[in-house]
Amino acid sequence: MNEILWKPTLSEIEDSQAWEFIQEANIKFNISLENFHDLYNWSCKFPESFWELFWSYSKIIASKDSKKVLKNSDDFLGSEWFSDSKLNFANNLLSKRDQTPAIIFWGEDKHKSSLTFDELYNQVSRLSHWLQENGVIKGDRVAGFLPNMPEAVVSMLAASSIGAIWTSCSPDFGVQGVLDRFGQVKPKIFICVDAYLYNGKVFNCLEKNAEIISRLPSIESTLLVRYIDDQVSLNESNSIFAFDEIVNQSATPELNFESVKFNDPLYILFSSGTTGVPKCIVHGVGGTLIQHKKEHTLHCDIKEGERVFYFSTCGWMMWNWLVSSLASGATIMLYDGSPILKHNTSILFDYAAQEKINVMGVSAKFLDTCRKINLNPNVSHNLDTLRMLLSTGSVLSPDCFDYVYKYVKEKICLSSISGGTDIVSCFVLGSSILPVYRSELQTRGLGLSVEVWNELGESVVGEKGELVCTNTFPSKPIMFWNDKNMSKYRSSYFERYSNVWCHGDYVKLMETGGMIFYGRSDTTLNRDGVRIGTAEIYRQVEILNEVLESVVVEQAFDDDSRIILFVKLNDDQQLSDELKNKIVHQIRSNTSPRHVPDVIIQVSDIPRTKSGKIVELAVQKAISNLPIDNKTALENPEALQEFYQHKELQ
Repeated sequence: MNEILWKPTLSEIEDSQAWEFIQEANIKFNISLENFHDLYNWSCKFPESFWELFWSYSKIIASKDSKKVLKNSDDFLGSEWFSDSKLNFANNLLSKRDQTPAIIFWGEDKHKSSLTFDELYNQVSRLSHWLQENGVIKGDRVAGFLPNMPEAVVSMLAASSIGAIWTSCSPDFGVQGVLDRFGQVKPKIFICVDAYLYNGKVFNCLEKNAEIISRLPSIESTLLVRYIDDQVSLNESNSIFAFDEIVNQSATPELNFESVKFNDPLYILFSSGTTGVPKCIVHGVGGTLIQHKKEHTLHCDIKEGERVFYFSTCGWMMWNWLVSSLASGATIMLYDGSPILKHNTSILFDYAAQEKINVMGVSAKFLDTCRKINLNPNVSHNLDTLRMLLSTGSVLSPDCFDYVYKYVKEKICLSSISGGTDIVSCFVLGSSILPVYRSELQTRGLGLSVEVWNELGESVVGEKGELVCTNTFPSKPIMFWNDKNMSKYRSSYFERYSNVWCHGDYVKLMETGGMIFYGRSDTTLNRDGVRIGTAEIYRQVEILNEVLESVVVEQAFDDDSRIILFVKLNDDQQLSDELKNKIVHQIRSNTSPRHVPDVIIQVSDIPRTKSGKIVELAVQKAISNLPIDNKTALENPEALQEFYQHKELQ
């Protein structure tokens, strides 16, 4: 069993919403749940009872015409939750009306602004009215090409108030990357920005915007957010209007919330697209809301008035997750730009301290970088208000667990979480009333029957295997866009096991109820018949101060295969024989001889998606001199060139 790094006090447990919910379940169903793990097991055994009770507990604003919770429960793909219910997503996020802050925004250290709940409501009302005047109706698509800023939240809420479908990506995408996404869903309205800021530099977007508009004939009107330059001229003859002039009008029309079905579409999210044109994953209004409220309320214990932050862009599902915190009456903290500035490596901890953040979410890569540059916010910053730190994007190494408790904050719930765009939420995440074990994700998501299956399709504990979900849940996608007969949907999750969701993660379920992740199962290495998770190697290699990051892949070689490790080194380091031996010793000593790569190669950069995930499959294709279909999905596509026809691999 791994070491316990933190555990809640009895008073913290009994003051939580999860504990209150447990008592309600015990009374209503005459049961005797004693802790969070009991609640999890009950929620999986009786999912309809769990979700119906949570619906009531969370005070979702909706109408239910029948007591039927779930239709077609035996058919995962064809199942339908709360099919007779109607609601509006924006209505649930805008139910609070007062002068407390709804949004606080930092654009690096250059731009700061905020909106109260009342101001947010009024801006949404004005924009909703404008959208309707410009022909937007239920089911139309509204696309945002925006930074993570208040205007993006206002736009999404205005669209959803009408029953329109919101889709977005961040302005660092290239034109083709945007067309690959928005071109499939044909938006009627395009909302874009004049420029954005990253690491102190301004990146102008006007030319990109113009090209996107010219190549997307479905766009009828465009709204321009004047972020960097409020004097940017507009061309209204081309149906381009100023966002600020609309939302800052003095008159506020009545905001009418279009009532839609629970399983009507709310969001279109996009897969990373590193193996082809991105899949357009459609998520429903009710499923997204109830799943996010469950995670916020019962897992993170987010309460009214708390301040919630997740470092994200509008092209990552964690943005959607963060914005839903408004439904709990929380203040959402938006930050756009680089998480580490050249002139200020502590900018995110400045944000947390100065704005008194309670729940903070970052990437595992960010924490590892902080560890390597020796940031010590425990000494340099007052983080008294910070009670929960979330991490996702990749596997959080044991050393990063240690780093957080030694150098960030000793008394904090560190929750490594994992899920994805596929479910707009998490399969495995944290709990404020469970202990934190070193290197483990704390718990599986309530109401999601998550298991680990071995190669025989048997459920196992303490063994590595495939992460699967054996029961249906409300936030499963309602469909893929333009997916006839659900063929793409079915092949994405149900091809390996009949009627069981196979997520593609290689994991181990622990006796503690927590889980350890070893990487994606489609990039799992195979050495002499033994499966090796790539994260097992990353954990060891990236402990070394000389190594900034790495990627490991398998390459076909001499009628067999070999394991290739690529390393990006710190500063002006060179991969000497001495450093190679140090890497090999680190891996061999802490894992096994099977984990030791056959070849170690230094590269100048490691390719990754815009949400920070290493693209192992793309690297594998590159070293095999195979074409990569969609490089625009990458943050740094130029990095791949170094992997093609590398002299050490010929």
